[in-house]
Amino acid sequence: MGTRIYVGNLPYSADNAQLSQMFSAYGDVVDARVITDRDSGQSKGFAFVEMSTEESASRAISELNGAMLDNRALRLDAASERPNGGRSGQSNGGRSNGGYSDRPRRDDHPRGDSW
Repeated sequence: MGTRIYVGNLPYSADNAQLSQMFSAYGDVVDARVITDRDSGQSKGFAFVEMSTEESASRAISELNGAMLDNRALRLDAASERPNGGRSGQSNGGRSNGGYSDRPRRDDHPRGDSW
């Protein structure tokens, strides 16, 4: 399994192909993905690159961290895994138990009025 690299301070003009080409000088690139806003498609200014080996990822991090790309100094670091394999900080709409709340409904109140 390869090692994922976080690439921060990325110019908004950078794309997946450009990242893949840049990192391929350090080894086989498994995946290179610029993270974009889902509504606008605009780059969020960071990306993740997955290299085939830990050695190539370590070398890319040490040699490209601080490198300039379109007048921006890139910030690279080993990417950490997402907790529970999902988006961090996101819940199921604040609901648990399949959307059912443990809190009684208003009409269950003994007086029948709001709380």
